[in-house]
Amino acid sequence: MKKGDFIWGAVILLISVLMIVPVTHEIFVSATTSHPYIMGFVKFAIMATMGELLAIRIISGSWKKSSGMFYKAAVWGIVGLMIVLMFSVYSNGVAAAEKAGYLFAFQGGLGTLVNALYVSVILNFTFGPMFMAAHRVSDTYIDMRVEGNKVSVGECIEKIDWKGFIKFVVFKTIPLFWIPAHTITFLLPGQYRVLWAAYLSIALGIILSYARRKKS
Repeated sequence: MKKGDFIWGAVILLISVLMIVPVTHEIFVSATTSHPYIMGFVKFAIMATMGELLAIRIISGSWKKSSGMFYKAAVWGIVGLMIVLMFSVYSNGVAAAEKAGYLFAFQGGLGTLVNALYVSVILNFTFGPMFMAAHRVSDTYIDMRVEGNKVSVGECIEKIDWKGFIKFVVFKTIPLFWIPAHTITFLLPGQYRVLWAAYLSIALGIILSYARRKKS
């Protein structure tokens, strides 16, 4: 265990405590309800960056900043904005599809579970791969620019290991992790989904960073 391990753990513990303590929890939920996009940006910028830092620690054995960390944090914030919107679009869209008879609707507890599964599966097989691919491009572009290279989007795309991305991120993490994780997300009451999503964003940072760096 290194000093950085304790610091990283302490930050996560502090965030967890702030989310659990009734007073700060109410402030967090109120702020998320009143300003969903701002909170989505802040939440993902911080938590997913924490995941990236942990991925670097796991791979390299030491704590260090990723290249262009603050630019990448801003990108994670934009991801947070998109996810706030997509959660609403997909959950309401599935409900409308069930009501219209395009998806078979069940009753009671089974209906709640199947509804959450519908949202998770459709979200992860449509929006999920697209946004993770876009993040891979932005991450690679930032790395190449930080190194001082003038780079076109085409050169950036050519540099990416798309075979590894498809085999690991799409074919493994989506069915084995993201669909179950997001099914749990959509089983939770709305005010608690933001808390769960905050921790999933740590996992997202780890997965995308690890998948990209393990080849290097």
